[in-house]
Amino acid sequence: MRLVIARCEVEYAGRLSAHLPEAVRLIMVKADGSVLVHSDGGSYKPLNWMSPPCSLAESQPDGDAGGAVAEWTVTSTKTDDRLVVRIFEVLHDTEHDLGVDPGLVKDGVEAHLQELLADQVETFGAGWRLIRREYPTPIGPVDLLCRDHDGAAVAVEIKRRGEIDGVEQLTRYLELLNRDPHLSPVRGVFAAQEIKPQARTLAVDRGIICVTVDYDALRGVDDPTTRLF
Repeated sequence: MRLVIARCEVEYAGRLSAHLPEAVRLIMVKADGSVLVHSDGGSYKPLNWMSPPCSLAESQPDGDAGGAVAEWTVTSTKTDDRLVVRIFEVLHDTEHDLGVDPGLVKDGVEAHLQELLADQVETFGAGWRLIRREYPTPIGPVDLLCRDHDGAAVAVEIKRRGEIDGVEQLTRYLELLNRDPHLSPVRGVFAAQEIKPQARTLAVDRGIICVTVDYDALRGVDDPTTRLF
C-alpha cells in the first residue's frame, strides 16, 4: 500500500462530475489497484475513489496546472471514468507491504452460538441431550434437535438477535417435524442473545419457549454468578 499525504485537488469525470478544491488530504493506493482520497474527517468513507480494475499514470503537469508538481490520472479499464489528482506539495510518501490479509473473523455469530449450545445443551434444562445439529427438513435445517429430560423432542432455533422472522422460521420447522410420527410431538425453543418484544410475544402465543443466552458465559469468559447486577 502506498500512502501519500499531499496538498492536492481532485477532478472526477464519469457518470457524474465532481471537484475537490485544493487542500491537504491522504491518498491511498492499494495493491488491488484502487485509489482512495481521504480527508481528516468523514469516518471511513473516502471523499472520492476509483475502484479496480484501473490504471494509474503519474506525469509532470503542463504550464497551465497552476503550480502543481505532479499529476496522477487514474483511469477505469471497464468504463470511461477518470480521476485526476493534481499535487501541489507532498508532505509524506511511503509504501508498505501489508501481506495477505486473513479477513474479518466475526465473533458471536449464529454459527458460534449454535456450536456452543450444542456442546452445552443443558443450558436449556437439566437432563437435555442433543440428537443432531442442523437436523434436515424439506425447507432447511433446524439448528438443534434435542430431547428434554422427559425424552420429548425439542427443535431449537438460534439467532444472534431474535426477531419475528426467526419465530416464523421455527414455526414452519415445527409444522413439518410434527408430521413425523417418530418425533411428534415436537415443541420449540427460540434462543438468542437478544429477543425483540414483538418476537417474544409471537413466540409465546404459538407455544414456543424463548431463551436469552449469554455468549460470554457460554465461552467461559464470564461467570454470571459473580455479578452484582
